[in-house]
Amino acid sequence: MDAFVAQMTTTDLANVQAQAESFNRALNGTRVATDELGKDEFLKLLITQLTHQDPTEPMDDREFIAQMAQFSTLEQMTNLSSEFERLGGLLQSGQAVSLLGKTVDIVLGAATITGQVDEVTNGEYPQVLVNGFYYDYGDVQRIRTEEE
Repeated sequence: MDAFVAQMTTTDLANVQAQAESFNRALNGTRVATDELGKDEFLKLLITQLTHQDPTEPMDDREFIAQMAQFSTLEQMTNLSSEFERLGGLLQSGQAVSLLGKTVDIVLGAATITGQVDEVTNGEYPQVLVNGFYYDYGDVQRIRTEEE
């Protein structure tokens, strides 16, 4: 198979990948197949396994408990990830508020805007008001307490 792929042109390879994605979407509704196993997929897999098990040899209790523990761990990790994202947004908002009254350099591509921060918006993606325009907090590159 690898020898065949090596002989394919990049256009042919792109076409095959597009066809595979299209096929996966058709199989999965609108979802594209990934290597990640989320909690919904894990639960569907577990239910399918239980539904189609051999009634004369049911799943071992220890195996079932281990799979439920894995599911619980996956769910807690997902919740923890969401909370870390929320915490990151709060920390970024707090840092943006600390810029009030300070002079900042904001880099947008090749341009650098210098001015004093007059206002800060709160939220997941805080913005700073400099020279009458709002800029993303992430674009601030330099902070000074007084004009140099």
